[in-house]
Amino acid sequence: MVTNAGLKDIPGKPLPETDIPALELVSVSYSYGKRQALDDVTFSIAPGTCAVLLGLNGAGKTTLFSLISHLYATRHGHIHVFGHDIDRRPGNALRHLGIVFQARTLDLDLSIYQNLSYHASLHGIGKRDADRRIHEFMQSIDMSDRLHEKTRSLSGGQIRRVEIIRALIHRPSLLLLDEATVGLDIKSRATILADIRKLVQEKNISVLWATHLIDEVAYADQIIVLNQGRLVANGPVGEVVKDAGAQTINEAFSRLTGVLALDTGRQL
Repeated sequence: MVTNAGLKDIPGKPLPETDIPALELVSVSYSYGKRQALDDVTFSIAPGTCAVLLGLNGAGKTTLFSLISHLYATRHGHIHVFGHDIDRRPGNALRHLGIVFQARTLDLDLSIYQNLSYHASLHGIGKRDADRRIHEFMQSIDMSDRLHEKTRSLSGGQIRRVEIIRALIHRPSLLLLDEATVGLDIKSRATILADIRKLVQEKNISVLWATHLIDEVAYADQIIVLNQGRLVANGPVGEVVKDAGAQTINEAFSRLTGVLALDTGRQL
């Protein structure tokens, strides 16, 4: 359920229907010297899909995000973002991407407006258009009155929501979120989850969400499970649970990784 604290009217128009995957990985492998971080990973995400990436520490999630965001070059296999090869046509691919990394990356000594307008300028968005988008987005989360405050005055949850807005300024069609709710309270987590799911439902934005929290998984999500660099499950929640011979996604994760998962709402 989307709360009143969430994005009330997200700027932008729904994307047209397309048969091209929002994200497609084909036989992707990556090594750090002799250590294999990813081993022949293949999966795709359809447009307008919320996909949740689950995996223990060391499973390969961070490496996967680094390859998709082109921080690392793909050495083996191929990655396509809406049909654009991330290595051969990085400019075209990256224009479709909005990224929120786990580490906080806003400049705390700048105002919220300065942080957002600087990012808009990096995407070649003119000042008038950038100002309009910034005000629309800040209104949508009931924070327009704080636009010119120093970023350090915000709570952890508010900072994360501004980071998500920053990732959406250029209106991407695929949003990557790496542990976006780590360290946040229950209310902040619920608000951010509601914001993201509204983007998927109403604006047809595709999402790849890496998390360690079982209660952030919804039944309608696509689940992608990595274990020691290998893809061990991929599909709708119900299908993954059934194929694992389990009753819940928590139990399925335990069976797929060989590690006992904790109760719902706690870290895996």
